Amino acid sequence: MLTPTFHLIGLPTDCNSSFARGAAAAPKAIRAALWSDRGNLAAEDGQEIGHDFLLEDHGDLPLTETAGDDAIIRTAVTESLNAGAIPLLLGGDHAVSFPVVEAIAARHGPVNILHFDAHPDIYDDFEGNPRSHASPFARILEAGLCRRLVQVGIRTLNRHCREQAARFGVEIVPIADFSPGKVAVLDGPLYISLDLDGIDPAEAPGVSHPEPGGLRTREVLAVLHAQTGRIVGADVVELNPRFDINDRTAILAAKLVREVAATAARNLR
Repeated sequence: MLTPTFHLIGLPTDCNSSFARGAAAAPKAIRAALWSDRGNLAAEDGQEIGHDFLLEDHGDLPLTETAGDDAIIRTAVTESLNAGAIPLLLGGDHAVSFPVVEAIAARHGPVNILHFDAHPDIYDDFEGNPRSHASPFARILEAGLCRRLVQVGIRTLNRHCREQAARFGVEIVPIADFSPGKVAVLDGPLYISLDLDGIDPAEAPGVSHPEPGGLRTREVLAVLHAQTGRIVGADVVELNPRFDINDRTAILAAKLVREVAATAARNLR
């Protein structure tokens, strides 16, 4: 059996952020934590980078923070898929998920999406910007790129977003009385989108929009590890190193990269 290969691709952009910029610096911070000697390359199930699966670092894309960046992202993801790899994207703000999913759906057809976040990111537009980091899933859904969107950790659902969720049939797992067993196990092709502000700011302080009352890391991992569908791509987004404390959020992001890759590798076997 071939060893699963993942391409780590950095997306250093935050031009669609709505409050504080800084997420463009996240890929460098996540890489530093991922390859640091303070930890090792093993996931919790015992699989190891370089042994049970390969994680090839393809660096950061030369993004220009213009409308042309979407095409650059789509091309890079397509090239990764053409090479037989599974793309793992390091944001950057959450706006990057739209062109990534565009490229993946062009190959695999409409995907199921498991989305961890404090915010639903389904605004029709936010502050006049339809490509805002608060809008990527509205763009994904209206383009027919997603069969099923399950959102976990949401705790900022305003009237407009409730209307959008009803319009698109989004499945939002209530954060009140949350338990990992309440989250569906999704069929593949499956895309995982991990916005770090979905996790409680006590554990992930390095984000632009901290929202108390969030998921714990163990809850996120329990949901992720329960997934059995074929994972065809993932992103980890919205780390803002400007607000991080002792690299805690970057270290968490690096762990999530390992765990997503290990889960995807397991599900291919």
